[in-house]
Amino acid sequence: MAETLLKVSGLEVHFPIRSAFLRRRIGTVRAVDGVDIEVARGETLALVGESGCGKTTTGKAILRLIDPTRGSIRFDGEEIARHGAARLAPFRRRMQIVFQDPFASLNPRMTVGGILAAPFEIHRIGTPADRPERIAALLRTVGLRPEAARRYPHEFSGGQRQRIGIARALALEPELIIGDEPVSALDVSIQAQVINLMKRLQAERGLAYIMISHNLAVVSHVADRVAVMYLGRVVETAPRETLFFGARHPYTQALLSAVPEPVPGLRRTRQVLQGDVPSPARPPTGCHFHLRCPIAQARCAQEAPAQRIIAPGHAVACHLVAP
Repeated sequence: MAETLLKVSGLEVHFPIRSAFLRRRIGTVRAVDGVDIEVARGETLALVGESGCGKTTTGKAILRLIDPTRGSIRFDGEEIARHGAARLAPFRRRMQIVFQDPFASLNPRMTVGGILAAPFEIHRIGTPADRPERIAALLRTVGLRPEAARRYPHEFSGGQRQRIGIARALALEPELIIGDEPVSALDVSIQAQVINLMKRLQAERGLAYIMISHNLAVVSHVADRVAVMYLGRVVETAPRETLFFGARHPYTQALLSAVPEPVPGLRRTRQVLQGDVPSPARPPTGCHFHLRCPIAQARCAQEAPAQRIIAPGHAVACHLVAP
């Protein structure tokens, strides 16, 4: 078993709902409601689920771009959930993010060289004289020519911009990169190029990834393990092959049934979920999924299920799933 790099326990992120008059607090959005995940060195964990399930908020809370309400975030054995800015600074270098939209994540008023120089300037790495060579090396690493440093983001295609975003994430030689749907805004052919680039960089540098995605086809290609989220909670965690061919939670099974079958003429039984996803401002009691679950029982509406290990590396949060 590889050494654990990141361990998140009981992570919660709540946002206040305030009234228009006097700005009084009238409710709470429970965006993340008790997430437990682990990531080993050199591993890719995919965090999947429907839009609004809390995937991106979880990623931002891990990086401390959003302060968690409760819970533990241990990076390389050290608790960082309550660190202030000064104590967080060394960890900022070791954890980075690649954003979803390569058109919005790069400052259009800065050259690519200026964008890639910013991490070195902020963390006071190197001197102004040696930064051009560092920037050229980063651009070569992601498959771009060093001359790109003199150009502006609008002069590049979407795939090239995302390569620049990856280069920025690599600048400080991190150990963990969170990819927030890093290929969802790109054409399918470009998606494959970016995914292959990230896999090559992982093999060369021993990077750990948390890949946030709703695209299970992409997940099947990149992930070592998969954690499935529903309404702020992780409902199933398993190795990739186990999850895709032996999912046990009803929600995971419904998600997989919606994936298009790549073999012409081959059909799978579609499991259509009834009803809408409840509001995170008013989550159901008990199991969050019980209102849409085809096998729910009375217990499910009263008692929130804990994750149980049903096989090595395979955990499910469901009262009705037996080992």
